[in-house]
Amino acid sequence: MTAVPRSEKPAGRFRRMLDRLSTSQEDLESEELREDAETAGCTRIGDCRDRQIVTVTGTLRTVTLRPRAGVPALEAELFDGSAALDVVWLGRRSIVGIEPGRKLIASGRISMSRGRRVLFNPKYELRPLGRE
Repeated sequence: MTAVPRSEKPAGRFRRMLDRLSTSQEDLESEELREDAETAGCTRIGDCRDRQIVTVTGTLRTVTLRPRAGVPALEAELFDGSAALDVVWLGRRSIVGIEPGRKLIASGRISMSRGRRVLFNPKYELRPLGRE
């Protein structure tokens, strides 16, 4: 009889409960965001390449006003559980509904700036607040 590695064995209800209890809150939220991106049919941010046109979804972690070359720019960090992406709206000081903790879907062309993925002036759709 050959031993099956634990990762290949089907997890029972008790094992899943223990795994869930021993996992950090951040890991649980990341897993939920990854599943949400897959369900929505979006590209995972961790899989995005430079100059690729993508549709991504996630939760806004931070929203800041940071001028770029003297022009106002609203910057937000979008996180989907796999990686983070900077979303930048040039010429905007604020956008109603764009706030930390809000979920959204954004579409556009990825670029790389200082080693980070950036999406400039994306088309976006705010996701409903609360449970869907």
